[in-house]
Amino acid sequence: MKPTLPCDAHARTVRPGVASRGFALTALCACLALGAAPWPAAHAQNRASEPVVLNFVGAEIEAVARTMATITGRNVVVDPRVKGTINLATERPVTPAAALNQFAAVLRLQGFSLVDTGGLYKIVPEADAKLQGNVVSAGSVSALPASNQVVTQIFRLNHEAANNLVPVLRPLIGPNNTINVNPGNNSLVITDYADNLQRIGRIITALDVAGATDVEIIPLQHAVAADLAALVGRLIDSAPGGAGPQADQSYKTTLIAEPRSNSLVLRAANPARLALVRSLVAKLDQPTSDSMSGNIHVVYLKNANAVALATTLRAAMAAESGGSAGGGSAASSAPRPAAAGNAATTPVAATAAPSTGGQIQADPATNALIITAPEPQYRQMRAVIDQLDSRRAQVYVESLIAEVNADKAAEFGIQWQGPIGKSGDSLIGLLGTNFGAGANNILNLSTGTTTPSPGLNLGLAARSNGVYFLGFLARFLQQNGEGNILSTPNLLTLDNEEAKIVIGQNVPFVTGQFTNTGSSDGSVNPFQTIERKDVGLTLRVKPQISENGTIKMTIFQEVSSVQASSVNSSTGLITNKRTIESTVLVDDGGIVVLGGLLQDEYSGNQDKVPGLGDVPIFGNLFRSETRSRKKTNLMVFLRPVVLRDARETGNLALDRYELMRAVQKDAQPRPSSVLDVNEAPVMPPQRAPAALLPAVPAEPAPASTAPLVQ
Repeated sequence: MKPTLPCDAHARTVRPGVASRGFALTALCACLALGAAPWPAAHAQNRASEPVVLNFVGAEIEAVARTMATITGRNVVVDPRVKGTINLATERPVTPAAALNQFAAVLRLQGFSLVDTGGLYKIVPEADAKLQGNVVSAGSVSALPASNQVVTQIFRLNHEAANNLVPVLRPLIGPNNTINVNPGNNSLVITDYADNLQRIGRIITALDVAGATDVEIIPLQHAVAADLAALVGRLIDSAPGGAGPQADQSYKTTLIAEPRSNSLVLRAANPARLALVRSLVAKLDQPTSDSMSGNIHVVYLKNANAVALATTLRAAMAAESGGSAGGGSAASSAPRPAAAGNAATTPVAATAAPSTGGQIQADPATNALIITAPEPQYRQMRAVIDQLDSRRAQVYVESLIAEVNADKAAEFGIQWQGPIGKSGDSLIGLLGTNFGAGANNILNLSTGTTTPSPGLNLGLAARSNGVYFLGFLARFLQQNGEGNILSTPNLLTLDNEEAKIVIGQNVPFVTGQFTNTGSSDGSVNPFQTIERKDVGLTLRVKPQISENGTIKMTIFQEVSSVQASSVNSSTGLITNKRTIESTVLVDDGGIVVLGGLLQDEYSGNQDKVPGLGDVPIFGNLFRSETRSRKKTNLMVFLRPVVLRDARETGNLALDRYELMRAVQKDAQPRPSSVLDVNEAPVMPPQRAPAALLPAVPAEPAPASTAPLVQ
């Protein structure tokens, strides 16, 4: 060791037969430390393959880095934030690559990292190494060199979920390095030292194994597959180590009934779970004892109506046996639909009596079927029942009625009137015009018993013999009327079930009247007969979902209103009515236009004095004219959305619930210190009353369920 050197570093080159070069590298280190010019590059490359002995004691990191650059023949850059001294020594000669690796190991202990970026070595703080390293590998970790350099490795998983391994691997990675998950291709992206990545790779290989057995088919001899699947499923879910609510779904034991072959389809989480299920099924698949119920079976339905399903099954069994096994009238047990006109007063439970007849009976109280049949026939019927007793999809139908109308009217007319005669005459005449194009009678205006017509009325009156006569009357009128109506009736119904919504008023219409005037006491008894009808908006729809997702809908839609001008009319009320009745086919979530009305109407009326009314300009004094134009734009749209399970139904209900709650919050009255009422009712938050709505996870609504109108 030579303490006179600034870097206090010694390296001895060992080469067989050439002992005179022992201190050549020491001299080079001293030159680099003192700032002298390095040796030629060609000479440095020749020495890069020679083994060296390292002996650095209290050496500056930057000086050692320059020495390593000479040994390896690669450029080394030191970050200005890297400061300090290190000790590095070897007992025997090592290759330049091994010397560089030992140098990186010493830096790692000091909190620094050696990063390879395209042939250039950088010495940076460990926290910045993950941002500057460009060594990225997606292959096997065995291909990585066991070095102390920071690299990035991509691990693609085949069986295990990437998110499940993050809690396991995070403690094994340095605090300054990262682990990230790419859910798209189920992979892990880890940045750490190469030697640690090799250890993590072996751990991932051990954990990324198939978590479930192959699919097993278990045929049954005596039991019914649907009953046994539900029973065994509850047992394995509650067993220790079973797939509970917190378990990952990829390791859940799945047991499904296959009614056609009366078998169980099993996919177990592990071989032990597979053996447990097979043993349970073998113990439960036993013939029925004679001391038990025998051939009488009770089937509780989940979705179907017991009375209607019993009728269907009896008809099917009668057709199979040639009409001898039905044993009972299907029509007598089938539910009778209520009359259309008495739908509001018909009791809901119109078929509360149990259906009878044959080997299949229904109990409406428990919505169950009582089947009397031997085991083979019962299993056959049970397969049919399980298929018919499935959850039916629902259809949320949203209708939009948009109507825009504009009315314009203009009137202009001049009338004349004056007396003919002299003062004091007992008989005088009248001369003038009297047009009926929207104006009041000019004679009535002179007496003042009738109000003038709407608009601007200009007139002159003259007095003759104490009586005022109207000599001149001019009338100007322009009317503009616009309307914009938007209605969105919505309803929810089951597949292949008709639903109806009525929004309007129940208006009385006089259908007859009678007055009794022939009584002896002279009293009058008027009598009227009145019929009430719904006036407003009516939507009746019956959807039918096909297998490919399209929806066939039979639709009846009516929009009616009472004409305002007929409210006080002696002839009775006049109603405006628009009706659409159609059958359409639309995709799930698609919008279809049912129909509409585009109407543009013009009318004109003119009253004039023959001859005088045709004179240019001057003829306007003897003419009255009225013009009007009416435009109506009406269009009806409809969009159905299929809700196939409880989750979709709950999400839609919560979305509409929050929509109405937001509208109520925006409609709050302005605070007032004078008026004591400063709050309007607001629907409670969804999470507050658990009994109000089902506890469904709040998720964004699908694009297909977004409302047509916000």
